[in-house]
Amino acid sequence: MKINATVNDLRYRVKTLLKEISLGQEVIIISRGKSIAKLIAIEDENCLDHEDELFGIWADHKPSEDVDAYIRAIR
Repeated sequence: MKINATVNDLRYRVKTLLKEISLGQEVIIISRGKSIAKLIAIEDENCLDHEDELFGIWADHKPSEDVDAYIRAIR
């Protein structure tokens, strides 16, 4: 089930929305009448274990193989 919430709801009712998410609900954030984000529960906590690892379209980006050095260089 999906729940719609405004940006103000997110700001002032974040605890309630997080409770709904933990119960398996999806929360759609609405701003100025348009959906801008979807909040869902994390099913696999291992998906957050990307310690200094670039992924997605940057996976084969050679200059960023050493993430720390790459970030220092572009700052």
